[in-house]
Amino acid sequence: MLKFLVQCSEIGAGTRGSSLGPDAIMMASLNVESELFNRYPFEQIPDLNDSLFEPTSTPNALRIEQMHATWSSQSESVMRNMRMNKVPVILSGDHASAGGTIAGIKMTHPDKRLGVVWIDAHADLHTPYTTPSGNVHGMPLGASIATDNLDMQRNKPNQETVDYWERMKNLGGLSPKILPEDLIFVGVRDTEKEEIHLMTKHNIINYEVAEVDDMGMNSIGNEILEELKDCDIIYVSFDVDSMDPDEVSYGTGTPVQNGITPDQAKNLLSVLLADPKVVCFEMVEVNPLLDKKGNKMASTALSILEKAVETLENR
Repeated sequence: MLKFLVQCSEIGAGTRGSSLGPDAIMMASLNVESELFNRYPFEQIPDLNDSLFEPTSTPNALRIEQMHATWSSQSESVMRNMRMNKVPVILSGDHASAGGTIAGIKMTHPDKRLGVVWIDAHADLHTPYTTPSGNVHGMPLGASIATDNLDMQRNKPNQETVDYWERMKNLGGLSPKILPEDLIFVGVRDTEKEEIHLMTKHNIINYEVAEVDDMGMNSIGNEILEELKDCDIIYVSFDVDSMDPDEVSYGTGTPVQNGITPDQAKNLLSVLLADPKVVCFEMVEVNPLLDKKGNKMASTALSILEKAVETLENR
């Protein structure tokens, strides 16, 4: 049984508006009279967006105290629903949410090996020691593989930051949550040298857009599942900035040109989500405040979400 979990947190982002993304997708569903959100139970996960009005004392991981609390709430929700044999379909604001999702999956299945498919323009492997921006939506995978990446240190975080970072890496009493070899990227094309260092060090696979065009998503999807064959369970995370903004919309916080197409996204998810090992799907980073095409990004995200849910239903 599927269940929608909605997390509207945007405290991990540097641009305002992603908290409105889940609602924008729901509004898009009303415009086309979709029954998608009537078919399954729905749960709202609390956010701490009010903290955006307050100063932050942790410049190398902005609002990390509130982000730790947000991850804690999200991980508990994911764990509770998975223990009731629900398959969470998560609509989130910024991509920092994935740190809580991954923690919740591992808290449910501490003895199982978790694979992650990260469909995104960005690697999100930063840490407070390496971040150029301080935005935590660039750190969920850094926390999940439990790295500080001190080889590439550029910052000296204060003690408050270090303390909360350690708590986030160890959320649920499990660290690391995933092994680097069980992480696969699709469409990543905007990275800093610190992230490239980790990708090279750990031989993390990235299916670049040129490969997607050459191989086709069916082949790539099957190859990803083969790469993750030793994993017991899989989490698929879809950031809408993985798509080409010139084709879709710039309605996302960090758009990067030359991405995948909506059809390619649907084809990939059709292959991945048909595998019963997939226990959770998440969609993030729709930002209607930046959309100059009306609600085009949310409408496109809705069509992808409908395909994802259909695939999960039919397996």
